[in-house]
Amino acid sequence: MSAGACRRSLVLDVVIAVGFALLDTGSTLLGLTWWPERPGPLAWGLLAVQAAVCLSLAARRRAPLTVLAVLGTFTLVLTLLISPGGVLVPAGPGNVWAPFATIAAAYGPVYRRDRRVALAALAVYTLVIARVWEPSVGVLVNGVLRTAVGPLLALYLDGRRRVIRMLTERAERAERERHLLAEQARAEERARLAAEMHDVVTHRVSLMVLQAGALRVTAGDEQTRQAAEELRAAGCQALDELRDVIGLLRTAPEPDAPPSAADFAALVAESASVGTPAELVEEGDRALASPVVGRTAYRIVREALTNVRKHAPGARVEVRIEYGQAQVRLTVRNTPPTGLPGGPLAGTGSGLGIANLRRRVEVVHGTLRAGPADDGGFSVEAVLPAYVAT
Repeated sequence: MSAGACRRSLVLDVVIAVGFALLDTGSTLLGLTWWPERPGPLAWGLLAVQAAVCLSLAARRRAPLTVLAVLGTFTLVLTLLISPGGVLVPAGPGNVWAPFATIAAAYGPVYRRDRRVALAALAVYTLVIARVWEPSVGVLVNGVLRTAVGPLLALYLDGRRRVIRMLTERAERAERERHLLAEQARAEERARLAAEMHDVVTHRVSLMVLQAGALRVTAGDEQTRQAAEELRAAGCQALDELRDVIGLLRTAPEPDAPPSAADFAALVAESASVGTPAELVEEGDRALASPVVGRTAYRIVREALTNVRKHAPGARVEVRIEYGQAQVRLTVRNTPPTGLPGGPLAGTGSGLGIANLRRRVEVVHGTLRAGPADDGGFSVEAVLPAYVAT
């Protein structure tokens, strides 16, 4: 229980204790319990003690058995003073002489873990209040009702709370099971898609790679052999990327190693070898980037360099990667093209490269901005979190 709830419960208990003290004092003075016709100093002293005893209800949550013992002892002493002591003669001998606070005192012990002790204490409590050594039907009935109302109410509320907790736990368990079933269905569907992609696409691309390899061996001129080798290399790269995608679809994908500095350098060198000068600048520790982040950055650089070759002939490219503790900042910026766009490569793309990259970046909770630069060139800027779980 929080500190605020404890304070509120304490305030409520104090209010209840004060209320019963006033109730019992007023009812006693009205002759509803043990007040004599001619009260003396003993009667007034007992009235003050009764008020103090009623105030013990403020501790009914923390020490319920103690409160029960205090009220029971006061009732027993009061009863013995009246009969057989004869020191005090009440105006209503047929009344229940116990204060009304005994009703509230009987409520708390039921919540104890060891209910056998609580029930034994309540049984003794009932015998004292009902004055079984002086049997009277009215007193017996009223005394039993006083001590039974509190425990019965406590048992009802406790049972209701247990039922509500049980129903809540059952509903939460059903919700968790439904969620697990949905997760299992999604995992099975992902595995099925991965198997379909592996069986169909891998088969066809493998045939292309094998045919390109055969053509490289049997071709009669060097230009054809070079084209066949490039086709074979592109097919092998497509197979690697396909395995990467299939790994994402599997329920338990194998961890992929992040692209190393050599991978980025190879992309830049490949771009320079086909006539697009490119420069790679890396700042910070590459180890700060997790494998998924490195793989995403690799694809951004590759797509950006491919777009430069297609749409900005003659442009120079700068690839800058900054590794930080929390973020990886990637910038691919090219100068204005020196040639006219619209060559044979310009129409080969689907036009979805940047859109696909943006979706991939959003998966790792990063941001991507692509657009014209101030100097007439083009800029692709991405900010990725340094760590993303594989």
